[in-house]
Amino acid sequence: MAHQFYILDVFAESKYAGNQLAVVLDFDRRLSAEQMQTIALEMNYSETTFILSDQPANGGYDVRIFTPAAEVPFAGHPTLGTAYVIQDKLEGWKNETITLNLKAGQIPVTRATEDNKTILWLKALHPEFADCFKPEDFTPILNLSIDDFDSQFPIQAVSTGLPFFIIPLKTLDAVQRAKTNLDVFGQFLETRDTAKATLIFCPQTVDSGNHLHARMFADFYGVVEDPATGSANSCLAAYLAKHEYFGSSTIDVRVEQGYEINRPSLLHLKASIDDNQYDILVGGRCILTAEGKLLA
Repeated sequence: MAHQFYILDVFAESKYAGNQLAVVLDFDRRLSAEQMQTIALEMNYSETTFILSDQPANGGYDVRIFTPAAEVPFAGHPTLGTAYVIQDKLEGWKNETITLNLKAGQIPVTRATEDNKTILWLKALHPEFADCFKPEDFTPILNLSIDDFDSQFPIQAVSTGLPFFIIPLKTLDAVQRAKTNLDVFGQFLETRDTAKATLIFCPQTVDSGNHLHARMFADFYGVVEDPATGSANSCLAAYLAKHEYFGSSTIDVRVEQGYEINRPSLLHLKASIDDNQYDILVGGRCILTAEGKLLA
């Protein structure tokens, strides 16, 4: 039996922008992990997801996420896009909130209407903050100078299910010039087990209506650069709140990403801290662009 699949643009303000996602229905669970990995490589988007049931079980829908190179326990735009397919194709939008059972844990996704647009919001897992690093650790990795880094804030490894190095830079020019030196980064990672991907950001933006400009590099997951990264931005939201980047532990910001690879994207971040408990939301629009069947 052929497997139905859908293609969406996530964190997109218009069709053919944002981050592409393939969602495959595998309700009878005939696909092995190896087959899922092969399909993800064939799709060659930053992630492909597989919905394993047409009904919720244990409070949510079982979902697996694969990059072209490996399975990952959590990723943001696949979570939102998969939730959109479940809402649209399986539930008929009867519930405002659904839950995805991912390897990282249960992630609820809620539908809201803002400015006459439907936005899906995922509630991220509680963040884990790991080691901090100095700019000189990353100057050779990103091919930047010390002066490009915002030394007011640390470089830190943060995870809300998938870890990233969160790296503050000063200017849009610095973010646009950054380029990963894989040999140096690989040597750096040999003695550290904190993260394998980087998110760089700055307060200068292309669109004046946004608050931050970001890029995400994940070569070691098979993704050279991602157009819009919910998992990394949930880590960024936690980081911004923890370090009071905007002068407060409560944030409500718009992050642009993907401009450098011609996939402009918009992510909405909300975060607050109460008694060391983090409430982190990542939101964006999803646009269905195609559907089809995988041939046996």
